[in-house]
Amino acid sequence: MEEGARFPKLAAKAGHYESFYVKACRPGGGRGIWIRHTVHKRPGAEPNASIWFVLFNREAEGPRATKLTVPATQLSAPVGSWIEVDGAEIGPGKASGAIATDALSASWDLNFSGDAEPCKYLPTDWLYEAPVPKTKFVAPYPDATFSGRLQIDGEEIALDGWPGMVGHNWGSEHAERWVWLEGTGFGDSPDTYFDAGAARVKIGRKTTPWLPSGMLVLDGEAHRLGGLGKVGSASIEPTPTACEFTLPGKDIVVRGRASAPKKDFVGWVYADPKGPEHHTVNCSVSDLELTVERPALPPRQLRLAAGAAYEFGMRETDHGIPIQPYSDG
Repeated sequence: MEEGARFPKLAAKAGHYESFYVKACRPGGGRGIWIRHTVHKRPGAEPNASIWFVLFNREAEGPRATKLTVPATQLSAPVGSWIEVDGAEIGPGKASGAIATDALSASWDLNFSGDAEPCKYLPTDWLYEAPVPKTKFVAPYPDATFSGRLQIDGEEIALDGWPGMVGHNWGSEHAERWVWLEGTGFGDSPDTYFDAGAARVKIGRKTTPWLPSGMLVLDGEAHRLGGLGKVGSASIEPTPTACEFTLPGKDIVVRGRASAPKKDFVGWVYADPKGPEHHTVNCSVSDLELTVERPALPPRQLRLAAGAAYEFGMRETDHGIPIQPYSDG
């Protein structure tokens, strides 16, 4: 994950997007942050870069969110780090920066650590080099613990042992539809995390079924979920505020539901480098319920209240969740 000077080397004629993001929730749930750094490059154009910031609070009327976009001159990948946008940086074990817009002012100085191996969502390594899917994604820290401080409009928030994750995705085109489901910080199962995605990919005029992939680490034991051979037995049923799913793996099936009240979702525009756009809704303080089924073992129930992530990317615009007033790309 040492990125070096990747971004200046982007091919001039190519379209490209890339993001690094952190998600962390207060122990016990209810309050969380989502901070995302992105690169967006249209074919034949210089890239630009953005900082996206959300403070989620289930006790409030809704999330507090903003976004700042800057030109390529304020984008870099310092040695020993992954990305820096307008002085805000994400790298191994650290995330720091600030953002100030008409919507809010925030600054953060965070440290994170985790012993879990990076989570590759795609089931085989060759798919990371293949032309399809056009989005690649990995979690360098799928089960992290955050400490540090956050300040938003003068309010100081201390992060002390907040569970969360750090993700990374890149490509030339978003999927036609996608969901992201994530949970860390299960209080009754500390050596457990869940992180999965599913996408419908457009190939020519046709759109594939849901292609699921993910990981459940339960009591320290890793279970790969989904993959190309499990498409027929998987089930993904998303709505703007909830998703019911069945994700099979080898000698394991995970059934679950992620959901949150409509008021606790934030909506964004995500644009492909070549166009067009998606609407994306995210709540990183969602409720998550999992039922784990394994041969010769009783079903295992896992619950995470107001501490999980659910994201749904779609073409629809009539979902009823307000979209933040920021363009993409």
